[in-house]
Amino acid sequence: MPHSFKPTPEQHAVVDAVLGGGDLKIKAYAGAGKTSTLRLVADHLAGKRGSYLAFNKEIAQHARRGFPPNVSARTVHSLAYASVAPALTARVNLPSEPPHELAARYGLGPVEVPTIIGKTVEVTPFELGRMVVDGLGRFCRSPQMRPEASHIPVDEKVDDKAADWLRESLLSCVVRLWNESTDLRGRSAIAPDVYLKVWAQTEPRIEADFILFDEAQDSDGVMLSVLGLQRHAQIIYVGDPYQQIYEWRGAVNAMAQIEAPECSLTESFRFGPTIAALASRILSLLGERTPIRGQNGIGSIMVEDPSVSPPVDAILCRKNVTAIWHLAAGVEAGHKPAIRMSPTEITAFADGADQLLAGKRAFRPAAFSLFETWKDAQSFAKSAVGRDLEPIVRIVDEYGTGYLRELARRVTPETSADYVISTVHRAKGLQWKRVKVANDFRFKTVDGRLTLDEDEMRLLYVAVTRAQHVLDISELREELLRLFNLRR
Repeated sequence: MPHSFKPTPEQHAVVDAVLGGGDLKIKAYAGAGKTSTLRLVADHLAGKRGSYLAFNKEIAQHARRGFPPNVSARTVHSLAYASVAPALTARVNLPSEPPHELAARYGLGPVEVPTIIGKTVEVTPFELGRMVVDGLGRFCRSPQMRPEASHIPVDEKVDDKAADWLRESLLSCVVRLWNESTDLRGRSAIAPDVYLKVWAQTEPRIEADFILFDEAQDSDGVMLSVLGLQRHAQIIYVGDPYQQIYEWRGAVNAMAQIEAPECSLTESFRFGPTIAALASRILSLLGERTPIRGQNGIGSIMVEDPSVSPPVDAILCRKNVTAIWHLAAGVEAGHKPAIRMSPTEITAFADGADQLLAGKRAFRPAAFSLFETWKDAQSFAKSAVGRDLEPIVRIVDEYGTGYLRELARRVTPETSADYVISTVHRAKGLQWKRVKVANDFRFKTVDGRLTLDEDEMRLLYVAVTRAQHVLDISELREELLRLFNLRR
């Protein structure tokens, strides 16, 4: 650790709590120095064996360079990989069975279901197969011992009663796929989450005296269940409950579920008081009474006037389609933008639109999966529930699908780009000096008042806390004023 590092009173309080023994959870706001705090904890536990658990290899590799020798840094999946039968892990690299072939093998034929826009559509065997596969993934990331109907995701366009019927109908297929996946004599491909679940069900012991569990707010139920078994070790959970933005893949808000004494890191080293004040307003709408504090020595400003367009380093969007729209706008303006999205993800929208324009069903991207014609996509994009799709429909209608393919070819690498365009999900953990936040959040009016659901509010919090010096919220200004005024 650098000699210039001077722990804050909050960091000293964390160390004191850890040395006092017992599990601990640390609520660390955006940019509040959680990594340096964990290193400080590890330094004070130098005589004990430590395990730092991360969610991906990149974070784990970075941690290995920063933590003392007594701490091993690994991903949770790597622990599972080393512990289960090689006959199981060897199947991770096999080619996966296409969803329509799985559906045929399971005898799943097309079914018709009503949608929320009043139209009956056919759910194809391909889509049913994908729901079975996704249901298995949700189960594997859950704490449950057996698959349940609630694990099966159904497209949000499907009527609620029909969605419940689909889940119940497909449950036996998910159970069958789980049994096939865990059969050591099996020859089919499996996802890494399968061997993680198998490992978790063996009630494993992690050989460590203390465990540092980072980004705990994004933990899956299966990971929490494993940690709950480690009664021999002191567990330090660290995360920001307001950066929990992965409900769609089965993540649970672990910070709310963990029963342990709590310490807080509320002083952000990323931005100044102006951005901190906005972030604190958003936190207050989520019921948080303790504000986030910025650094007086960091100059931070907010841009609220739409007529002012300062240079930016990043444009953050809620949806992929909005990110593609900003990519098109940037290219047309003569800029060299990067986008945190692969070219194949962009061309998938072009391929799907071409299928629908030809009167054929499109199975990818998922946003098009229940449309039978391009007219269906246009109608849905005009509805209140379908406005997320509107930017991509406009591009196809005004410029054609060839334009989307050309856009995919004109993406500039981040290292040489004028700025980067990203969804909020893909910007998590990152920061830029100058950030613009697009207005594609799902604001809604309830009883005459503008509001946001909690998951949307957390996305907004993550978005505004990526900026260090300049935060452009001009597109959101009117909505934010109404949102905050109504809550005073």
